[in-house]
Amino acid sequence: MISETKKKVLDLFSEGRKNYKLMKFKEAQKSFAKALKLDSEDGPSKVYFARCKHYIQNPPPEDWDGVFIMKTK
Repeated sequence: MISETKKKVLDLFSEGRKNYKLMKFKEAQKSFAKALKLDSEDGPSKVYFARCKHYIQNPPPEDWDGVFIMKTK
């Protein structure tokens, strides 16, 4: 059985992913931040929070397909 907190984290993550795909990175980052307040060890939220930070500073092209390309190891 999944806890209520984890359900909220999953809902926030889902909301964040929707905005991420729409290139609404600030809104997406807010959702991931809320998820991390509930569970600071949520790996997927950590990853997408960092990706949003990157894309806010370095916006992808208009025809972006949603793929994140790592530039460093």
